[in-house]
Amino acid sequence: MSQSKKGNILDVHILPTDLIELEEYPETHSCGCNDCSDLTVNLEEEKFSWLNRTIPYAISLIFAIIAAIIGLKDANQEFLSNVLFFIFLLASYGFSSYNVIIGFLRNLSLKTILDERFLMIVATIGALIIGEFFEAIGVMLFYNVGAVLEKFSVFKSKRSIKNLLENQPKFANIIRPDGSIIRTDPENVKIGDLILVKPGEKVPVDGKMISDNSVFDTSAITGESLPRKINKNENVLAGMINLNHLCEIQVLKTYENSAISRILHLVQHADNYKSKTEKISNRFAKYYTPIILVSAIFLAIIPPLLIPGSDFSTWIYRAMVFLVISCPCALVLSIPLTYFIGIGESARNGIIVKGTKNLETLAKVNTVVFDKTGTITKGNFCVSKIIALNGYSENELLKMTALIEKYSTHPIGLSIVEAFKQKGLENSNKSIKNFKEISAMGISAEIDGSDIIIGNDKILHEFKIPHHHDYCSISGTVVHVALDQVYIGYILISDEIREEAKESINYLRRLGISNFMILSGDEKSIVSNVAQKLGIDYYYHSLLPEDKVSKLKDFKTQSNIVAFIGDGINDAPIIAHSDVGIALAGIGSDIAIETADVVINSTNLLKVGKMIQISRKTRKIIQENFLIILLIKVLFLLLGAFGMTSMWGAVFADVGVTILTVINAQRVAEHKLKIEKLQLKFH
Repeated sequence: MSQSKKGNILDVHILPTDLIELEEYPETHSCGCNDCSDLTVNLEEEKFSWLNRTIPYAISLIFAIIAAIIGLKDANQEFLSNVLFFIFLLASYGFSSYNVIIGFLRNLSLKTILDERFLMIVATIGALIIGEFFEAIGVMLFYNVGAVLEKFSVFKSKRSIKNLLENQPKFANIIRPDGSIIRTDPENVKIGDLILVKPGEKVPVDGKMISDNSVFDTSAITGESLPRKINKNENVLAGMINLNHLCEIQVLKTYENSAISRILHLVQHADNYKSKTEKISNRFAKYYTPIILVSAIFLAIIPPLLIPGSDFSTWIYRAMVFLVISCPCALVLSIPLTYFIGIGESARNGIIVKGTKNLETLAKVNTVVFDKTGTITKGNFCVSKIIALNGYSENELLKMTALIEKYSTHPIGLSIVEAFKQKGLENSNKSIKNFKEISAMGISAEIDGSDIIIGNDKILHEFKIPHHHDYCSISGTVVHVALDQVYIGYILISDEIREEAKESINYLRRLGISNFMILSGDEKSIVSNVAQKLGIDYYYHSLLPEDKVSKLKDFKTQSNIVAFIGDGINDAPIIAHSDVGIALAGIGSDIAIETADVVINSTNLLKVGKMIQISRKTRKIIQENFLIILLIKVLFLLLGAFGMTSMWGAVFADVGVTILTVINAQRVAEHKLKIEKLQLKFH
């Protein structure tokens, strides 16, 4: 074996299939997108950020303990004259309040001046002025402990997103025309290139399997726990891990347009969309703070002037307690945090929700509308029956039809050609002329001088082909064939319903969703057959994309919150018009994925139920947190106004409630759904 360096390329001469040239590229792949690199770096920085933020609070606590010891030791002296006591107290307050004060000053503007930090600063400085030193320090310490816990919760949720980043492929093996292989960055791969993926390696870009088959770990992309076998000519997505055979894959998309890259972009920008509830909480905090501040001023000034024997010191203290209790940080933190955890939990399960507003809408969905082909059916057409008439054999009928259909790009035509190949029938030298596709009907052509008509029932009537009336009402997709105006038989094409489709609909029913509908461009007999098998009462057939949108709008006027599930280019308009548009990314077109509000990174319909369950759990926890905050705040505000609680009670009413709601928000991620068992069953 010889090695020679040529610039930045190392040639390793072994066997032709193992000949690999290594380009220099970073150990950790970066797609070049600032967001991708930022999330990886920032997540590590954030880990140290919330850990490092605990150090000042630990120092503050130590100084407070020292001050308390000095105070107890010199109990018989005047505390105000004890210099060390005040030095340690002020140092303790400085360490505990530094981040709050700096954060307030950095974000200082007319819009943000009356935020929760301002309330904390005013309340604790007031407590210091009236001599409640340890309570002021305690308020700041507990407030910051709550902030650290909140950051830790966000960090935990972001880890599921970082796991996606870690699945970015780091290299691609491009097979050159001479059989040699060059290892390079996935960004350098072009459409049409042939790449080699060895067992244990990640697929660098989306492509088509050229080798016979292999088994892939798809969990990073689809959330499926079981490996999946992918056969020749089937699509392979970037980020999947090859588990057993050496695979050759033809590149269909560049890296930036591949599945893993799109998923990362969608997740990283998911929080760009604010939910209605989240906006309400922000507006609430905006008006709530000045109202509370004015109330505290009145509480500090008016009672001492009106109530005989009252002193300002007592009522100022009550006003400070009132301010601490009223801090809206629990509300401001808990709602966005819970939504973020919900989005992170969805991502962990292979479901990308584009923003909190869509997560909130999902929780309200009471109607689910399906596209048929490729969504609740597999979209893989195959010949299931051949009926030959008038002296022709099945093989003759199939051969004649396949010779014409090989010029068509329609999936049904391709399935007939595939059946012809599978039967091993020999090609003939028959002359094919005047090939013509007839929109919405079929094909006409000449074969060895004879006129042949291939298509649906409409084409038979269009060309006035005599045939038995029963042939017009055959259930399913039927390809009729006529030669020189003589009906010679038909081929029945089937599109198999997904194994999990029935169970998915039953599961949605158990979640309380009762309205289901199929909107399809197929003919009535096909759509009704699928609807009947799935127990769906409402279905519409022979629809163009604009017809689907019209039907959806009619359905939405009946106070329905509609989720539409589709996969194709023709589904993009209705996805855009639905309350929640859902695309199946495992088979979906790029435009459908870009238009959708939610992207499921597989074809497993059971994930629709899981997605709705996560959204409902998220909404339920938000409602619980709001109720907890409201009840405790109102109770302690009344107690504080009447002097029935101290600053420590205020600390619980503010920071304690924040910690409670943050802990409660974690239940979104801890919610284990039965759907995972169903996924194993139907994988």
